[in-house]
Amino acid sequence: MGSQQLLLLIVGVVILGIAVAVGVFMFINQSAATNRDAISNELVQFAAQAQKFYRKPSTIGGGNNSFGGLTLARITSEPINANGEYSLTPDPAPQTAASVTITGTGRETGNDGSTPLLMTMTVWPDSILIVATN
Repeated sequence: MGSQQLLLLIVGVVILGIAVAVGVFMFINQSAATNRDAISNELVQFAAQAQKFYRKPSTIGGGNNSFGGLTLARITSEPINANGEYSLTPDPAPQTAASVTITGTGRETGNDGSTPLLMTMTVWPDSILIVATN
């Protein structure tokens, strides 16, 4: 085998190695982005359920213009699923609760590369705010 053929073989192996490394990197990034999208979509659905609870009269199981008494079980039957885990933090004043915070912890690693994805959504009667912590 000539030196030109050996050089072409080595260059081919190097290019193949780089292609595999780039592919793995892209797969990992896409997996994290998909998990982030799924968590945010579920948080928005939970926010809609929380606002629905807020507007319902207490006679039919709602909050009567308060988030007081809202639990995660009232807005979802699965606080842990394939996308992540969810928790709800009520407002400190339960009778006049003006907001509620729902946190989603994802299955994939967040932006820092070491801890899981974390998104927090604050729900008010007429709006929501979602923050990707990691």
